[in-house]
Amino acid sequence: MRKSLNRIKPEVRALRAYALSPDRASVKINQNENPWDAPARIKEETLRRLGAREWSRYPDFAPARLCEQLAGFAGWMPDGIIAGNGSNELIQALLMVTVALGKRVLISEPTFALYRQISTVLGGNVISVPLTSQLSYDVEALQAAVSDLKPPNNPTGCVLSDDDLSELLKSSDSLVVVDEAYHEFAEHSVVPLLRKHKNLVVLRTFSKAMSMAALRVGYLLAAPELTREIGKAVLPYNLNAISQTAAEVAIEMYQQELRPQVQKIIGERERLYGELSKVKGLAPLRSQGNFMLVRSSVDPKQIFAELLTRDILIRDVSTYPMLSEYFRVSVGTPEENGLLIKGLRSIVEPA
Repeated sequence: MRKSLNRIKPEVRALRAYALSPDRASVKINQNENPWDAPARIKEETLRRLGAREWSRYPDFAPARLCEQLAGFAGWMPDGIIAGNGSNELIQALLMVTVALGKRVLISEPTFALYRQISTVLGGNVISVPLTSQLSYDVEALQAAVSDLKPPNNPTGCVLSDDDLSELLKSSDSLVVVDEAYHEFAEHSVVPLLRKHKNLVVLRTFSKAMSMAALRVGYLLAAPELTREIGKAVLPYNLNAISQTAAEVAIEMYQQELRPQVQKIIGERERLYGELSKVKGLAPLRSQGNFMLVRSSVDPKQIFAELLTRDILIRDVSTYPMLSEYFRVSVGTPEENGLLIKGLRSIVEPA
């Protein structure tokens, strides 16, 4: 066995695998999911269309119809879009075609762990630029270190201004990747900058605002000359017919069925921030996503464990860089948020 393991790259063996807690709870607010299921009309129309197609036939080799719809939805050109099996697949494809042995990959940390993990597996040299003490982007440090830049906003919920992003894009010809998994909740997008900056890549997902985490749909937007190359690392028939169909229906019904959910989540996010700010010993951070980080005077691991006994599952992020005093909560339904607030008060205030 030891000889077999020696065939694995030492850098890979040193990595900690990306994993989630196996714990379960009735109030599940640990994965930034939409607390409301996909609307019945979207499910019913998806099933109707699936019933009318032949299941013995492969899905579209490349989902041209879906990309046309995504182009209208996102305000970009169809040949500059790749649809994938979740945005994670597209992160992997992008890094596969850009990261070689010794290639520099610059990330702001704390951030989504897969950027470092996949870059390391591919032999990249990952360079970390910490966020500021307020957990916002350190633009000056990024500009000083820029080579390959990848600034997603999970788990902190902070955003980079368009002006600062434009300066970073102009300061280097390296690819700059912006993860817009939560753009619907921020009510803002950097997609318009794609027309000016050919080195910008934008990633999006259907897992959050679209209530489709179970179906794994994501998409990438970039200049067509980039998507042609990135697409070479995407497997054939990567998006199954069920996911393609559901994504098409979700786009068609977004304004009527899904947009109201997004607005409710934004409202609940602001209410949750206000209520947690009143709890002595807690300091929530402003967020533009459907989640927020909370600094606690009580050990986050204790918070996690005690909430779990109350049938509430949150995310302990205290092992992330700079987040030893923090936990993360997704924005739930009003009822779920009420239970969370009550639970946190009972744990933190007596301490």
